[in-house]
Amino acid sequence: MTLPPVVATDLDGTLLRPDGRVSAFTRDVLREVTAAGTTVVLVTARPPRWMDELGELGVHAVALCGNGAFTYDIASRQVVGHRLLGPEVLGALLADLRDRIPGILLATEGVEGPACETGWELDDHPGAWTVGGWEELAARPVGKVLVRHAELHTEELTRLVDEVVGDRAQVSHSGAVRLAEIGPRGVTKAVALAEWCAEQDPQVGADEVWAFGDMPNDLPMLTWAGRSFAVANAHPEVLAAASDRAPANDDDGVARTLLAHLDPGRRRAVWQDPRP
Repeated sequence: MTLPPVVATDLDGTLLRPDGRVSAFTRDVLREVTAAGTTVVLVTARPPRWMDELGELGVHAVALCGNGAFTYDIASRQVVGHRLLGPEVLGALLADLRDRIPGILLATEGVEGPACETGWELDDHPGAWTVGGWEELAARPVGKVLVRHAELHTEELTRLVDEVVGDRAQVSHSGAVRLAEIGPRGVTKAVALAEWCAEQDPQVGADEVWAFGDMPNDLPMLTWAGRSFAVANAHPEVLAAASDRAPANDDDGVARTLLAHLDPGRRRAVWQDPRP
């Protein structure tokens, strides 16, 4: 079987190695995949501000970030589309979460950047954060709400958050420790990917897409795509739902799967990792 028109892949735990880097082998495979006419779409829980470091991929790719809330152009380093939670919904959600789940901390990811409550552990770019009370976090539209708890495990926290949120927004988790994520109602990786495919000329159908993932937030995308691959290190629910398996992310599973479907000439152009 030849490669499809579109390959959609999650990043952390799937395309990227455990250290968050792209191997030379994966970079070479992606170069040949795109040269063969397949478009690579990165579909990730990461916010747009974490995407610039992926210039090392070496290919022009579109990124659907924040579990589908943001469409980000890596080449121009800008958000070119978004699906956001408005303040009218966000304020009530944050107030209910604060009232019903003791011990949580809240943060948000918006077009203008991240914001968090005092006490949230900032990442490598502390100057990018707006820090304040939850009421300040609720004052602007956002693509994602992050809910952290120092003691509750991720899946238990996600369950509690889902009970509070109900059908007002989309709750998921991407495997981050003690962290649940909330996006706009109805917005998933699948919705963002399907909309992007429908905008192409010619349009791309689900049966023309292969998708790769590892965590529950990938399930909507994997069930929508015509062919789905769970990497070997994936969550049990993902392994059960995907139509196919790929090697683990620390073995460059996405790249190895794609390489097997390249024509022989392009395979020879790829730097061959000495590992079996």
